[in-house]
Amino acid sequence: MADSRNGNARAPSGGVPPKAGNTYSIDVKNFISRAKALYEHWKKHSADLWGSADALAIATPPASDDLRYLKSSALNIWLLGYEFPDTIMVFTSKQIHFLCSRNKASLLEVVKKAAHDELKVDVIMHVKPKGDDGTGLMDAIFRAIRDLSRGDGNDSQVVGHIAREAPEGKLLETWTERLKNANFQFVDITGGLSDLFAVKDDTEVMSVKKAAYLAYSVMKNVVVPNLESAIDEEKDVTHSALMDITEKAILEPTKASVKLKAENVDICYPPIFQSGGKFDLKPSAASNDELLTYDPASIIICAVGARYNSYCSNVARTYLIDATSLQSKAYEVLLKAHEAAIDALRSGRKINTVYQAALSVVEKNAPEFVDKLTKSAGTGIGLEFRESGLNINAKNDKVLRPKMAFNVSLGFQNLECESETRSKNKKFSLLLADTVLVTDQKPELLTKCSKSVKDVAYSFKEDEEEEKPRKKSRTSGSENYITKTALRSDDHVVSKEELRKQHQAELARQKNEETARRLAGDRSGAGDSRSTAKTSADVVAYKNVNDMPHRDLMIQVDTRNEAVLLPIYGSLVPFHVATIRTVSGNQDTNRNCYIRIIFNVPGTPFNPHDSNSLKNQGAIYLKEVSFRTKDSRHSSEVTQQIKTLRRQVMARESERAERATLVTQEKLQLAGNKFKPLRLSELWIRPPFSGRKKIPGTLEAHANGFRYSTTRPDERVDVLFANIKHAFFQPAEKEMITLLHFHLHNHIMVGTKKTKDVQFYVEVMDVVQSLGGGRRSAYDPDEIDEEQRERDRKNKINMDFNHFANRVNDMWQLPQFASLDLEFDQPLRELGFHGVPHKTSAFIIPTSSCLVELIEFPFLVVSLSEIEIVNLERVGFGQKNFDMAIIFKDFKKDVLRVDSVPTSSLEGIKEWLDTTDIKYYESKLNLNWRQILKTITDDPQSFIDDGGWEFLNLDGSDSESGGSEESDKGYEPSDVEVESESEDEASESESLVESDDEEEEEDSEQESEEEKGKTWDELEREATNADREHGVESDSEEERKRRKMKAFGKSRPGTSGGGGRSSMKNMPPSKRSKHRQTNRSLKEIPIITGDEFGKKLPKTMVIADEKTNGTANVFMHTNKPLTFQTQLAAPPSSSRIALALPQSPALDGYGFAVHAHMSSHSGNDYSRYLSQNGQTAPGGVGNTSAIQGNLHASSPQTATQGRIQRV
Repeated sequence: MADSRNGNARAPSGGVPPKAGNTYSIDVKNFISRAKALYEHWKKHSADLWGSADALAIATPPASDDLRYLKSSALNIWLLGYEFPDTIMVFTSKQIHFLCSRNKASLLEVVKKAAHDELKVDVIMHVKPKGDDGTGLMDAIFRAIRDLSRGDGNDSQVVGHIAREAPEGKLLETWTERLKNANFQFVDITGGLSDLFAVKDDTEVMSVKKAAYLAYSVMKNVVVPNLESAIDEEKDVTHSALMDITEKAILEPTKASVKLKAENVDICYPPIFQSGGKFDLKPSAASNDELLTYDPASIIICAVGARYNSYCSNVARTYLIDATSLQSKAYEVLLKAHEAAIDALRSGRKINTVYQAALSVVEKNAPEFVDKLTKSAGTGIGLEFRESGLNINAKNDKVLRPKMAFNVSLGFQNLECESETRSKNKKFSLLLADTVLVTDQKPELLTKCSKSVKDVAYSFKEDEEEEKPRKKSRTSGSENYITKTALRSDDHVVSKEELRKQHQAELARQKNEETARRLAGDRSGAGDSRSTAKTSADVVAYKNVNDMPHRDLMIQVDTRNEAVLLPIYGSLVPFHVATIRTVSGNQDTNRNCYIRIIFNVPGTPFNPHDSNSLKNQGAIYLKEVSFRTKDSRHSSEVTQQIKTLRRQVMARESERAERATLVTQEKLQLAGNKFKPLRLSELWIRPPFSGRKKIPGTLEAHANGFRYSTTRPDERVDVLFANIKHAFFQPAEKEMITLLHFHLHNHIMVGTKKTKDVQFYVEVMDVVQSLGGGRRSAYDPDEIDEEQRERDRKNKINMDFNHFANRVNDMWQLPQFASLDLEFDQPLRELGFHGVPHKTSAFIIPTSSCLVELIEFPFLVVSLSEIEIVNLERVGFGQKNFDMAIIFKDFKKDVLRVDSVPTSSLEGIKEWLDTTDIKYYESKLNLNWRQILKTITDDPQSFIDDGGWEFLNLDGSDSESGGSEESDKGYEPSDVEVESESEDEASESESLVESDDEEEEEDSEQESEEEKGKTWDELEREATNADREHGVESDSEEERKRRKMKAFGKSRPGTSGGGGRSSMKNMPPSKRSKHRQTNRSLKEIPIITGDEFGKKLPKTMVIADEKTNGTANVFMHTNKPLTFQTQLAAPPSSSRIALALPQSPALDGYGFAVHAHMSSHSGNDYSRYLSQNGQTAPGGVGNTSAIQGNLHASSPQTATQGRIQRV
């Protein structure tokens, strides 16, 4: 049927129903009731509205993409529920004739019997073959009209038609020409149809109400917020841009917080936005590309028309910016007149009294505006936006009746502002419109969007000094036009990123609110959804002793009963194979063979689905038995038999347990003889069936699902429509296969495999190329022909799959499948990027609703609606790739990581995430998301109170780091537990740092003077002597290298003191010897940002015990904890580097240093943050700790290895 743009019900294009399954079904009950109403109205008003017509001929033109309203289309929808384009209907007193295609005729067959039984009218189908002009069928209809008997004896028949609708298409042109030559009299029946449609039944009234609800919700939740945002932030936004935003909100009602199905809604007209002195109050007005004007004394007119099930509604509002007294007065008068017109819509009154009520208000309150008032106060509304014959004007004397719907639209056109006004636009217009329903009592306002002065008038009055630059910037003259344009284009380049940041900030606010609501409502546990394990009562080898076979007293395997018979104390004792954990056989040097059988006991279940060993745990269990034999053949045979039987039982039980968790689904309804199912042949399936030899199969679309089957009877898979969550069609472009992929709500079994993803594909060319043939030249004709055949094959396969997908899409548009919201989605390759979602690199492609990778197995299908946030990790300058962590709304699901995404794809991914309304963050490190989510779920209130996800916002934390210390105390989930300051102070009261504070402060200046001027060789000798005095023997250079290699593995040597002999010089000897005087351990030391780092540092630094010689991983990252994770290792050599903390008020009075040898596999130098030219860094704590040498890290994410030692 026609597209919804024709102003009609949504239906398949062109009225051609799919060949598989039932298409749109006609509501026979509705057809009978409305056909009966048509005949009664025709009979009652034959003379005054229907022109005494003997027959009614309505010809519906072909479908069009234009937005239009036709009486013929309206009659189709009103009577049949859908538009039937390129169809002719002729009504006579005893017959209804349809001239249409075969498919439409088959759809109309259902009304024949009911029309004959209840209306006493015969429905006659005239099926037009393809290529036929239909003249013969038209002559048959003309003969039926002429056979009518007339009481007045006049042989000339009167045929009613819609005079204003010009014929379109070959069929209608032929019909019109032959109708004129048939010697009939013609009358226009437009008035009769208008009056027939004027009064709605209950179903129509509900449709109008839903349309009105959508219209005013869009006005309230989309239009007004966008206008206020543009005005408050002084954005440059065009009328057409606002129109696009509003139209999308109508077509996707969820954007306006309306729970209506998108397939049932449409626009009545493109939304209208007008400002800047150019106004057109007609519904045919268009939103131009000029900027929205919101200078003082500006007027903004917005109009929104929405449809539900083809029934129209309308709402229009005028917004005043710093209005003048004249504008305010005009609006108040218009508001009173509009309300008076609405109140006058009462049953029994004439329509002209409605306009008179509005006019009287204007004449009384502002007679100078009378000539500016629109000549009409609106029209009737329903299937047509403007129902002819129901115009609210001074001349229409038709009587109002209950259940009539009106668009009450009133305005002032081309009013002029006062001469002293600040606005450059001297002329302005005002408009108000609402959808109103006539009832038995007072009229019912359906579009309840506020229009009071306080809600539509905005005041932004500023001081004169502030107004002048604003006025100049927005109303600059032509002399600086080029400059203004250049600046605007510059702003546009910069504002793209700014707009994205603003949108992301808004998404962050919404996401935090949504997460808080979800966490608050999910405090109770979800319970354990695992299936019940098999109990010990199910494991029975023999029901009684008599069932045991009489065999020799030796180990036997009873495959039939799945039992192992063991000789124990002269009797065969049966054990079910499920009770056996392992069995092994070996042979010693004396040729004795041993069979060892270990059983399941409490704590060692047979498999994850088995609980036999968990029952009766207080009983005594046999743990293992061993048998010795000289028969090696029997030993190996028994061992192999037990293993084989156990493997079979284990596989069977595993499959049984998986099948037990499957959700029961409805049965597949086969097509049968009703219609031929859609079919694709020679397809392969993934995951594949078991077995070595794979054979292709056929995919068929039946009444309620798909069936894939091969020639083997046991290889069959049913995929029901109701179980499909997402469907994808991916043609072969740069891949070797064309595929259809279904991501399911619930698992199904494919053979013995449990899966939620089923894929059907065809290889478009041979993956394996034969190398047996001779070598060909580049211009070999056979080679060229073969390449062309491959291209043709690929194109044919893509077309076949595309045709199949389109036909199935048509099936999914049927009313019975509307609630499933299914449609084949096609990946958007231009938005794709490379990454590693599992183990291998793959090309990941977004779709309209998912992020997918459908070529490599296992597949990747991520629903965008299930994503909470996305964190882009390892994002930094100089990085060639980054990682993407996808966090789901269900915090119990593991975080999905896509690793090694090229940095070149970063901007494209950010833009895609922003356009799909997904909040993303960036970080320089990979985070431990399992621990973070556990922290959130354990204490959701703290997560909410600390700002939700904003702990991931690096920009926000950086900008706030210069403030108070409390700004760094946001929610920061981490693997390192950070103690409070009070706990630190208490735990460190006996620490080395605290005991040496005063001594270091007194000696710091003296020591610095003593050490000043000493060479590195002198410092080396002093350190060596000090070590020897305290019993620490110095190792040779070779020994130090050997131990270093042993402790850390082979690594790249550091530069300028990173290792070797030069590192010996890195610590003043007196400093090291003094630190040895204490044996207390080092604890967590609080540190705060130092100027050298330029960014926020962590709150704690965990180091090794003072006596522990160990290794440590030092993570250098300016926004995450700097952590030493100690691991015991061999004692380090005497080659060391001193690592000092930056100066901080929190460390006043402390003397603290960590001595470590640092090495890594990188050459990036981070020493500039810690020292200058190998000398003491300014800001060293107490001027006693120094950095001498270089600290290396390949990136902020790379662990720098080091030994930690108290010296």
